[in-house]
Amino acid sequence: MAEEVKCACGRANVGIFACSGSSNVGQIANKIAIELTKQKVGKMMCTVGIGGRINGLLKSAEGTERLIAIDGCPLNCTQETLKLAGFSPDRHIVISEFGIKKNKELELKAEELEEVMKKIKKLLQGT
Repeated sequence: MAEEVKCACGRANVGIFACSGSSNVGQIANKIAIELTKQKVGKMMCTVGIGGRINGLLKSAEGTERLIAIDGCPLNCTQETLKLAGFSPDRHIVISEFGIKKNKELELKAEELEEVMKKIKKLLQGT
């Protein structure tokens, strides 16, 4: 008998996958995903697990109704990771498109986070 695959993170109506790259915009993407999860917009899921083809995490992503990909910059690592695993995000957001210049500073600015969060929530209304 085949072993049943269970995911440690459960299912979400909206799966939120984010960049957590080594730049300010990557870290903003990650922080925004955390905040959207806290505000019950959706549930943050593991982008790295998708890239690693972790069976339970793939099953969790398959169980979502919609996927949101949040990338920090135009490299689009999150979106590409999802696509390589066979997923097509319903919404793709790129933090640097909100006027934040990518740099290697990892100390995030509260005002940038707040401004980006407002813009993303407005973007997601009606999604």
